[in-house]
Amino acid sequence: MPRLENGQTFPDLQLPRVGGGTMSLPGDLAGDFGVVLIYRGSWCPYCKGQLAAFSRAKESLDKAGARVVALSVDDEKTSTELAEKLRLTFPLAHSADAEQVAAATGAYVNDDPRHLQSTGFVLAPDGTVVTAVYSSGAIGRLVPEDVVGLVTYAKQHS
Repeated sequence: MPRLENGQTFPDLQLPRVGGGTMSLPGDLAGDFGVVLIYRGSWCPYCKGQLAAFSRAKESLDKAGARVVALSVDDEKTSTELAEKLRLTFPLAHSADAEQVAAATGAYVNDDPRHLQSTGFVLAPDGTVVTAVYSSGAIGRLVPEDVVGLVTYAKQHS
C-alpha cells in the first residue's frame, strides 16, 4: 500500500459522520486548506491529546484558513462519546473500514486490536496533499502549531 506523496490528490473517502450524514473527503474540505486526522481510537491517550489540541487551536486554525476533520474505526457510540467528552470543534467520522482507508491513504494498520495508526494530512484547497505524516505506532503526529505555520507559509508564497 503506497503512501500518499505531496502533490497527489487525496483519495475519495465516504464515511459515516458523528451526528448523522456522511463525511466526504476531500470534497468537504474543498476551497480551504484541510487537515485530515486519522486517529487510533478513543482509548489512545496520544490521540485524545492530539484531538483536544486541534480543538483548542480552533481560533488560530480558522484564522489561518484551515479546517479539520478526524476519523477512526471506533463505532458511532464511542466516537460520539469522545467528541462530547473532548468538546471537539470539528467533524468526526466513525466506523472507518481499516483496510479500505489503509488501501486508499497508505496508513498503517494494527492487527490486534484492529485499528489504523495515527496518520495526518494537510490538504491544499484543491484537495492535493501538502504534507503527510505517517506513524507506525503510538507516537508521531501532526500538531496544530505546525499546521498553522505551514498553511500561513503556503498562503504567503502561493
